[in-house]
Amino acid sequence: MNEPNPSDRVLIFDTTLRDGEQCPGASMNLGEKLQVARALARLNVDIIEAGFPIASPGDFEAVKEIASTVEGPRIAGLARCVDKDIEAAAQAVEPAGDRARIHVFLATSAIHREFKLRKAKEEIIKAAVAGVQKAKSYVADVQFSPEDASRTELEFLAEVTEAAIAAGATTINIPDTVGYTVPDEFGHCIRYLKENVPNIDQAVLHVHCHNDLGLAVANSLEAVRNGARGVECTINGIGERAGNCSLEEIVMGLRTRKDAWGGLWTGIDAREIYRTSRMVSQLTGMHVQRNKAIVGANAFAHESGIHQDGMLKERSTYEIMNPEDIGLDTGTELVLGKHSGRHAFKDHMQKLGFPLEGDELEQAYEDFITLADKKKHVYDDDLIAILQQNMDEVTGAYLLKYLHVSTGSQTVPTATVRLEKDGNVMEDAACGDGPVDAALKTIERITQVPGTLTDFALRSITTGKDAQGEVTVTARFEDGTLETGKASSTDIVEAGARAYLNCINRYLGR
Repeated sequence: MNEPNPSDRVLIFDTTLRDGEQCPGASMNLGEKLQVARALARLNVDIIEAGFPIASPGDFEAVKEIASTVEGPRIAGLARCVDKDIEAAAQAVEPAGDRARIHVFLATSAIHREFKLRKAKEEIIKAAVAGVQKAKSYVADVQFSPEDASRTELEFLAEVTEAAIAAGATTINIPDTVGYTVPDEFGHCIRYLKENVPNIDQAVLHVHCHNDLGLAVANSLEAVRNGARGVECTINGIGERAGNCSLEEIVMGLRTRKDAWGGLWTGIDAREIYRTSRMVSQLTGMHVQRNKAIVGANAFAHESGIHQDGMLKERSTYEIMNPEDIGLDTGTELVLGKHSGRHAFKDHMQKLGFPLEGDELEQAYEDFITLADKKKHVYDDDLIAILQQNMDEVTGAYLLKYLHVSTGSQTVPTATVRLEKDGNVMEDAACGDGPVDAALKTIERITQVPGTLTDFALRSITTGKDAQGEVTVTARFEDGTLETGKASSTDIVEAGARAYLNCINRYLGR
C-alpha cells in the first residue's frame, strides 16, 4: 500500500470548545470541556482551539487546564489583536510548551472597517502586524485570521496576508465569518492568495467556514481543492448561528471520495467519530438531527423495501461507507444492570471515551447502581448522562438532596425541596401551576435567586418505559444573564428541578 503524500494532508483544527460553545445553549463547564478535549485528542485532531481566554475567568481556566493535561494536539487560545487579549492567551496556553499556539484575529472587510473598527486599510495592516509580533514574542506558533475575509477585497486580503506572514504568522486562516461565500467564489479566493502572496509558502493556509447558507462543508472542500491545507471545524457542526463546518462530514467526505479530491487525507481516527459526536451532543444539549449526515440516527437506516432488498444482496448498493468506519457498531452497545461490577463498569466507560479513576470512578459507579435499581436496563446514553451530572466544577453549589411533589386534577400542585450548600441543609415548600413549576418556585424560595424560565425542553435519552428523560432549561436572571442547565432522571420533575438548580449554580458561579 502506498504511503500518503505528506503535502496532501489536510490539518484538522477543531474549534468545538471555542466557536462551537458560542452556539446559544451549548455552554460547557470545566469538567465537560476536559472530557471533550480528551475525546478530541483520541480522535487525533491536529489542533484544539480550547477557548477565548480573555472572555471570562472560566474560559481562561479551561484553556489553561486543557493545555496542562491534554497531550497530543496543539492547543490554541484565541485573541484579538489587542495586547491584553494576547497576554491572557499566552498565559493560558503556556503549559502546552512547544504545542502552544496563539490565534490572533482582526476584521478586514470594508463593512467591518467602516462600521465596526472605523479604521483605514493602513491602520488595519499596522494593527495586524503588531498583533502577530506581540503573539510571536510568547510562542513560536502564531495563527492570524483576517475576520470576514470572504467579503474582503482580494487585493487587500493578499496585502494583509503577506504582512502577517512577514511579521511571523505560521498559519493564515481565511474565515467565511458570516457564511456568505459560495464554493466557486471561495475556491477562487484561495487560489488568488496562493498565486499573489509572495511569501504564502512560509505559512499553512487554513479556512474557517460558517453554515448560514448550508455551504460550510462544500466551501471547505473547494478551498482544499485549491490549495488550503487546514480546515477549522466542529463536532456535529455546532457553532454561532447556523453552525460551522462539520468535522465528521469534511473528514468522511475526503476519505470516501479520495478520487474527487486528488488523494487529500487527514490524520483523524475515524472510528472515534461516532462516540465523540454523541458525547458532544450529550454534554452540550445540542441534539443531532436524525437525518444528519454521517452521525444522525438515520444515516445508516434503510426503510424502503427496495433499499432493504439491495442491502441484503450487496451492502454497497445503498451505503457509501460502513458504519464501522466511524465507530458505529450496532452490536456493541452493552446493556449494564445492577449486578454489573466495578470492573465491567470501568471497562465499558473506557470504551465510551470516559476513562475513570479514583473518586470519579466511585461516584459514577454509585450513581450507576442507584439508576440500575430504578431501571431494568442501563444504556450507554444513560451512563453519559450520569457523568454529565457530575461535571459541574462550581464550588459552593446547591445540591438537591430531597424532592417530593403532590399533584393531581383535584389537588393544588405542591413541592417540598431540601437543598444542601456548604454542609448547610435548607428545606421549604411552595405551590405552583403544575409539579415542575412548584418545584422551581421552591428552589427560588430557598436560594433567593429569582429567575424567569425562557425555555424548557424534554427528550428521552434512551428507549423503553423506564427511559431517562433529559431536561434542558434556559433561565434569565435579574441582571439579564441567560444560563442553560441540563439534567436527567427517570423522573422528569426531578430532572427539571436539577436542571434549573444547575442554572442557578452557574449563575452564582459567575
